This record gives sequence, C-alpha cells and structure tokens, in this order.
Amino acid sequence: MSAAKPFAIPKGLVYEAFLAVKANAGAAGVDKETIEDFEQDLKGNLYRVWNRMSSGSYFPPPVRAVAIPKKTGGERILGVPTVADRVAQTVVKSVLEPLLEPIFLPDSYGYRPDKSALDAIAVTRERCWRYDWVLEFDIRGLFDNIPHALLLKALEKHTDCEWVRLYIRRWLTAPMQRADGTLVERTKGTPQGGVVSPLLANLFLHYAFDAWMARTFPEIPWCRYADDGLIHCKSEMRALAVKAALADRLAQCGLEMHPDKTHIVYCKDQSRKGRYPVTKFDFLGYCFRRRLVKNSKRNTLFVSFTPAVSASALKSMRQTTRRLNYRNRTELSLKDIARLHNPVLRGWIGYYGRFCPSALYPVLRHFDKTLAAWAMRKYKRLKGHKTRACRFIENIAKRQPDLFVHWRKRPAAGLA
Repeated sequence: MSAAKPFAIPKGLVYEAFLAVKANAGAAGVDKETIEDFEQDLKGNLYRVWNRMSSGSYFPPPVRAVAIPKKTGGERILGVPTVADRVAQTVVKSVLEPLLEPIFLPDSYGYRPDKSALDAIAVTRERCWRYDWVLEFDIRGLFDNIPHALLLKALEKHTDCEWVRLYIRRWLTAPMQRADGTLVERTKGTPQGGVVSPLLANLFLHYAFDAWMARTFPEIPWCRYADDGLIHCKSEMRALAVKAALADRLAQCGLEMHPDKTHIVYCKDQSRKGRYPVTKFDFLGYCFRRRLVKNSKRNTLFVSFTPAVSASALKSMRQTTRRLNYRNRTELSLKDIARLHNPVLRGWIGYYGRFCPSALYPVLRHFDKTLAAWAMRKYKRLKGHKTRACRFIENIAKRQPDLFVHWRKRPAAGLA
C-alpha cells in the first residue's frame, strides 16, 4: 500500500463484483450506460473503479429515480445506480456481509444468503398451527426513512474498515435524480434499488426490531422479511400489548408501522371457534387462512389454517400473461411461446406451487386459454370456434406434455 493508495482493495474483488452485477442484470443509471456498454472497455472501467476506491476519491453519482407500481396501488420509487456504482457497492457488500451475517438472527429471512421467502412461509405455517394470534405488521417507507446517524452507529459497531464506512456514508447522501433532471437531496434513508441497501436495512432492523424482540419478548416467536413481519401470540390481549410496544419502539428509531397494513389476525381453523373481524393475512405472496385440506395418511378432510397463493399474486400473474400479449403474436409458433414463457411458468410453479399447488391452477388455466386465443388467430379453421381451439390445445398437451412445464402435471379439469 502506497501513500497514493491509502486503501488496500484487491483488484480481483472488483472483477468478481462486476461478474455479480452482470449476473443480476439491471437497468442503466443516470449516465445511461448499460452493462453491455460498460463491457466495451471492461478493463479500463474496472481499473477506474478500483483506482478511485483505493485512493479514497470515489464519489458516487446520483441514483436515477424510477417509479414502479405497487401491487396494492400507488408507486414505489427505486433509486437505480450506474453500472460502475453497482460494482463499487458490490465490492463493499462482499466485505461487509461476512461481518454482519454472524450477528443476524435466524428469523430474519430477507436478502440473506441461504435464506428465502419460502423458508419464511414454511416457518410461519408451522407457527400458525401452534399460536392462535398473529400480529402482521409492515414498516411504512423503511428504505426512505432510516435515520443515517443510527445506521452509521450500528455500522461502526461491526467494522473498523475505514473505506467501507467512508463509501457507505457517501452512498447514503448521494442525491436522487428525477426524470426531469432535478436532483433531490437525501438526508435519511438508503435508496431501494442499491446493491448495499438491503444489507444496511437488515443491519438497522436487527437493532430496531430483531434484537429488541429477542430482548423484550424472548418467549414470543417472530419472523421478518425486510420490512414485513409477523409476531405470533397466544392471546389477543398479548398481541395488542406487543403492537403498542412495537409502535413505540419503531417511533424511537424514526420509523412507523403502516396503519393500513398492520393487523391482528385470528388463526381460525377447525379447532379454533368464535367470530373475529380478521381471520386471514397475506405474507410474501401467500394468503394464510382457513382451508379444507386432506390428510393423505387417513384419506380424510379437515380444516386447517394454511398458506396458498394470494389473490393479488394470481392477479399479477394474469396481468403478466396479458402484457406479454401472446394471443396476438401469431408470428410465433407454439415452440417459440414455450421457449419464451417456460422460464416464467417455472418461476411461478417453483414459488407459488410449494404450498397448496392446486391454488395455482386458475392462473395456469388462464395461460392455456391464452394459447387457445392465439390458436384462434393463427389458424383459420379455428377462427371463432373457442371450444374447438381449447380442444386443439388440450390435444397438444396430451401429445406433448413436456412442451410447457405446467403440462407435465396437468390437472384433469383442463381448460373447462
């Protein structure tokens, strides 16, 4: 390490960071440079990132503000960094994450290696069988409202790496650039869309919620995925008490529970009786509620409080199929559509088909009906004959069950 390079950052770390950024793809930032553009002079661009980070002269450009619609309505503003900035953030994340992972608690599931949303669903299902009540909470605008001073205090507790702390401070205050070019100063929060932001949010909530729950209510199980959380209680009174305490705790940390997304839910099943206003909740795309399920060993039916794909997730999947507009793309063959859509179907089935897979059938039938509509437009003999077109798709599914991934375990109901 020379006087000109006060920070010892291995060049290999920068190259590995680029490979991770490339694998994650993503849009261009304020400089409009894509990953493909960045690769045109990969050696030079990576050297510039390394040189500036090693010398302490790296200053992140503004992040590009991108509005994306929320499933529940309204918009969420993402801050999209440039490709070079994503590489720099990935370098810092690769150093910081191994320091923080050991202190994070097992029931924090969001944005962590070797943990997934499906893990959170599985543990929640099991706990809903054992606890009558759930406090479902959502933190309003987490990424926009994290106080910088408290976050940096937590960061300094776990790393004395000067350059990691330096660049995180700079990222926290980098402005956001709107579509009209105006810059918005940021005095709190960490932009949703940044590579290092989820890790910083987890660090903040580790102290604001996770460790606080373990210390204050050690007997109560909880589960958190980013800003969505669940707390399981034995009684409604206990759930109300925890809700009040949590509201106070979040306020001390500069945060607020979302009033419209926070509920106390009764996990009503076959054994739990009584009338209560809220007996279901959505979590990570699954709806937990009272359902009729089958005991495969005894071949009997019973009522259980279990998860299945939520109505909002089904709606979103149908909207995706409509947006792709296959019904009007008559230039494509069925094999072309399979090549394009099988990765999407595989993702839906892999995630939403893990628990109560039969609940996913409506969206799969909707896609098959889209194929029937495509066939009616592509083939003159099927034009105006919906029933005949449905039968045409069903016959292909029988002959070629491997063409589409959902045809391999096709429900008997078909397109009816």
